[in-house]
Amino acid sequence: MDNKVPNNTITRDIKDLAAPTGNIYETAVILAQRANQIALAEKKELNKRLEEFRNERDTMEETFENKEQIEISKYFERQPKPCLVAISEFEDGELSYRFAKSDEKAE
Repeated sequence: MDNKVPNNTITRDIKDLAAPTGNIYETAVILAQRANQIALAEKKELNKRLEEFRNERDTMEETFENKEQIEISKYFERQPKPCLVAISEFEDGELSYRFAKSDEKAE
């Protein structure tokens, strides 16, 4: 992740966020979908890293955590939230999006 993405929420002007799409609701949908993509990718990466520590005989009662597992988990906790990354990408013009064509026929 880039260091330019803040770890805390910052105040943004809604008009600036809505400017590229012309509609704040469309912008919100784009940001939500991108945040979901980022969160899913992070979850897959975390599970992949933690899979190395999984033991076949581990059960819910016998889960042993070692220092490396804790460090990996803390690393992911320190990462910026997916919604903040999505907003940063959107503001920097790094996101590409397209709208579905609407077939509006008046009857």
